[in-house]
Amino acid sequence: MSQQISPNLQHQPVSRLNVLNLDKENLIRRVWLLTLISILACALVLPLGALFIHSLQDSDKNWVGFQNFVNYLTNPALTHSIGNTLVLGAVATVIIISLAFTFAWCMTRTQVVGKSVFKGIAYIPLLTPSLLSAISLIYWFGNQGVLKEWWPFESIYGLSGIVFAISFWAFPHALIILTTSLKQQDARLYEASEVLGANPWRTFFTVTLPGCKYGLISATAVIFTLVVTDFGIAKVIGGQYNVLATDIYKQVIGQQNFSMGAVVSIVLLVPALITFMVDQWVQRKQQSMFDSKSIVFKPQKDKLRDGFGFVYCSLISMVMLAVILMAGYSSLVTFWPYDLSLSLNNYQFDMMDGGGWGAFANSLIMSAGTMVIGTAFIFLSAYGCQKIDAWPKLRKAIHMLSVIPSAVPGLVLGLSYIFFFNAPNNPLNSIYGTFLILIISSVIHFLTVGHLTMVTAFKQLPGEIESVSESLKVPFYVTMGRVTLPMTVPAILEVGIYLFVNSMTTVSAVVFLYGVDTMLASVAVLNMDDAGDTAPAAAMAMMIFISALAVKLLYSSFSYLLLKRTDKWRHGR
Repeated sequence: MSQQISPNLQHQPVSRLNVLNLDKENLIRRVWLLTLISILACALVLPLGALFIHSLQDSDKNWVGFQNFVNYLTNPALTHSIGNTLVLGAVATVIIISLAFTFAWCMTRTQVVGKSVFKGIAYIPLLTPSLLSAISLIYWFGNQGVLKEWWPFESIYGLSGIVFAISFWAFPHALIILTTSLKQQDARLYEASEVLGANPWRTFFTVTLPGCKYGLISATAVIFTLVVTDFGIAKVIGGQYNVLATDIYKQVIGQQNFSMGAVVSIVLLVPALITFMVDQWVQRKQQSMFDSKSIVFKPQKDKLRDGFGFVYCSLISMVMLAVILMAGYSSLVTFWPYDLSLSLNNYQFDMMDGGGWGAFANSLIMSAGTMVIGTAFIFLSAYGCQKIDAWPKLRKAIHMLSVIPSAVPGLVLGLSYIFFFNAPNNPLNSIYGTFLILIISSVIHFLTVGHLTMVTAFKQLPGEIESVSESLKVPFYVTMGRVTLPMTVPAILEVGIYLFVNSMTTVSAVVFLYGVDTMLASVAVLNMDDAGDTAPAAAMAMMIFISALAVKLLYSSFSYLLLKRTDKWRHGR
């Protein structure tokens, strides 16, 4: 006769196993979150804290309190830069938003022929370092420029030159936001306006503008931050028009006055933080214009409207192409303006001061490292915020710290890294001057956009995935690897290419951190321009653009093929 087993004894080993697995998963969750917050603390919070502490010390590291700020605010030469920065920010932002909004309106409210071509040209500046537009402008309207008599202002070296160059560079950043905002408007509102007999202008002011007001505010905040914190354009073409970003560079590199550099950095943080808070307020206020009954707006053909759109988009595209083509042409000219024969002499970087071809190779290495390490970190941090069910306050803190970098200018972040990582008593001191610190700086500098992209991707996934996984006793990390990861491949690819392109083109985030063996191409452009080698600087800028464009095209082809295999679930196949 077979021995009967008590039900309690029969299920006891299984219960213990489940408890052990649950405890193991909870431990992994908590270690995961603690690791994320520790990394963000070391890469963002502590460096910014070190920056603030150094702003309260003199050059000998003696505590002086707020005396440095008093000295700064009582120095007319330095405080003049605050006014210059605000004027530049206001003028450039108004111009950029106006141009980008009109372009976005043409893309979404007209039947312009060649929309994809116009849009592709408008996004070209995303693949270029900011210095490229300034260098190109010098060849167009500088002292020896092709059209120097055509420049409507006294000199290109000053406010007018900065505004023009930065408008080229920042234009697509505003265009992305405004195009998205205009696309989200409900066609039923336009139909109602037409039925009520409103003319096109009244419809524009009562339907279109109110419908995208939050997009306009958000774009304005983003562009103002980009303008006032940009360093490269003001350095190349600013002349005597000093702004806060160039003051930081002069204090640190020119005068080795790190304490005053820290003070100026804190001052520059103020407008950036204000616009950041405005943008966060907008994000909380903004609600989707679409619901289950909404209708996508499809513009009808209108000869007058379509004709205006074609002319306007053509003009903007011609300016974009003129900037890029002049940079490419000047990089091939043997000796401007005396010998205009074409050659590759300016591409012999190893014969010039600026890091040579090694700087370009270093940029590829650093950008690839930023792409791989940054994408992995962003995926894990966004997953921790959205999918790990533990310590909600800590998850909220991780999310907040991941959003803050958008308000921290690259120069400020780089200077804070000097104070923190270069401290002799810091155990992380060994990474200073290496590729690793360049990668960390770039990842943190561009963290916000990638983090929000991944968070959005996770929010779009069915919420039942985790509950079903838990009911089947499948560990959450297994579900993440087998289900969540494949389903978020499009967002992962977007984050990866975003990190690569931006780390290739950035100057401000790395200009204080490179070493003898880690010179980067974007910094080489700056150094060659400083040395008077403007044509080689244009050549290196073009190499950055060409490499970013090539990687972007490879990414598009690879992602198309990959998504055909992994994205069938979205289309019910």
